[in-house]
Amino acid sequence: MKCVPTTATAGVAGRGTLALLGALVALWLGGGSINLHAQIGFILAIGLMAKNAILLVEFVNQLRDRGESLEDALTQAARVRFRPILMTSITTLFGALPLALAVGPWAESRRIIGLTILGGILASTLLTLFLVPVLYRLLARHSRPRAALARELSAQRQVAEKG
Repeated sequence: MKCVPTTATAGVAGRGTLALLGALVALWLGGGSINLHAQIGFILAIGLMAKNAILLVEFVNQLRDRGESLEDALTQAARVRFRPILMTSITTLFGALPLALAVGPWAESRRIIGLTILGGILASTLLTLFLVPVLYRLLARHSRPRAALARELSAQRQVAEKG
């Protein structure tokens, strides 16, 4: 088996797509258009979800490096990281709510950013809390923990030095 470092990359790419899909649906439902303000919201939503995914995947990797099985590492990481991910997402949603409900001068541009953030964060948080562990499980079957590779290289180095 090879050590495949792309597990986190695939998870992040999937979440970015979900954030973008949620943002587009929110814009469509809210009657907004894709413009510069929407693109700023896309970047914020995708960035936040990438951060959350990296936190979850990195914690799973750390647990696997400590010797946990794949299932145990996924279960424990999902349980431990669930609350911080949810708190970050809810805080961002509440922060974007005044933008989405804006009235007055420049309200249209603020409303577009708010809708984009709300839709992107909501969709990607709901879907990725369940999708990231599934994707990780599918991709991690073809990899070993990083510590296993380091141990193997160390053993090979010791054999080479003795021989």
